[in-house]
Amino acid sequence: MKGLYCKPSGDQGDVKFVLQETNAPTNIGSHQVKVQVKICALSPVDFKLYEDLRLESEHVPVGREITGVVLQVGPKVTFFQPDDEVVGILPLDAEQSGLCSVVLIDEYNLVQKPEKVSWFEAAAVIKDGLRAYTALHTLARMAAGQTVLVLDGAGPFGVLAIQLAHYHGVKVLATALSPDDQKFLEELRPSVARVIRVWDSKENLVDSCLEETGGLGVDIIIDSGVRLYEEEAETQIHRPHKHDLLTLLSVGGHWVTTEQHLQLDPPDSHILFLKAASLSFLNDEVWTTSRAKQGRYLHILKDVMDKLSTGTFRPQLEQPVPLYEATVSMEMVQRKQTRKRIVVKL
Repeated sequence: MKGLYCKPSGDQGDVKFVLQETNAPTNIGSHQVKVQVKICALSPVDFKLYEDLRLESEHVPVGREITGVVLQVGPKVTFFQPDDEVVGILPLDAEQSGLCSVVLIDEYNLVQKPEKVSWFEAAAVIKDGLRAYTALHTLARMAAGQTVLVLDGAGPFGVLAIQLAHYHGVKVLATALSPDDQKFLEELRPSVARVIRVWDSKENLVDSCLEETGGLGVDIIIDSGVRLYEEEAETQIHRPHKHDLLTLLSVGGHWVTTEQHLQLDPPDSHILFLKAASLSFLNDEVWTTSRAKQGRYLHILKDVMDKLSTGTFRPQLEQPVPLYEATVSMEMVQRKQTRKRIVVKL
């Protein structure tokens, strides 16, 4: 069987991905489940994280968000039985690519796929739904009546964060990176309180947010990357400067960042101190790298599927691609030329 792999490189935007033959798993562990993969979602690979966790190998398996059918279970598996339809995320130390026909995965990384949810939707939503829960519930502790700013609201993660916030009675502001993103966000229901056109130089992010909140600022900010230096303005035109986000935070506000290398100077920390505000780093991989809160992790995955089943989550989905286009699609995802790709293995 074939799987998608890549060789780690110092330049994450210029790596090569290859489909290569790999052996089907034979020995099954006590708590492992053998799954026949139906759909696999492709998201960017963070090679620096593999290096930090000392998980480097000659070829890194690619494609971790999977849906499929249980073929066999280990002797101590209690959650599943053969023919169950499941969805889950392969851990970082998985030896197989999610594009393999058959994978082995611990039962603690899978949940049942609701019958009315398609294979396609389940694979597309599972990881971004986990990120949205981690950002808004675990880190930001959102509550009804608050205001949240979601940067890049039309992205797969941004859309689910908006819908989760709406579900809990939170007012949502979102940025659009292009006219198409703006149109999509303006047509969302429930509607976004304000769509901020960061692609339009005539609209200012800080002024728009302060106007919408009566000058009080937003309670929660979820970014999609920030500029650390003014000279980056030309190369990262759609990313706000860190000072903009510090200015936007309300008293007691919470900034959830995806920027791994965010640097706060003493004046920045002083602004946070004056506002009694806080900062958290969004790393959704922490759920599988540490087993300390395994029960909560599975609860989140199950709740993501429940909200997809009931229509609370309505993801923005692109057309799936066949397996033979997986390498080109993954290169586009890694270079951020497209946000996400779903590969069909049916």
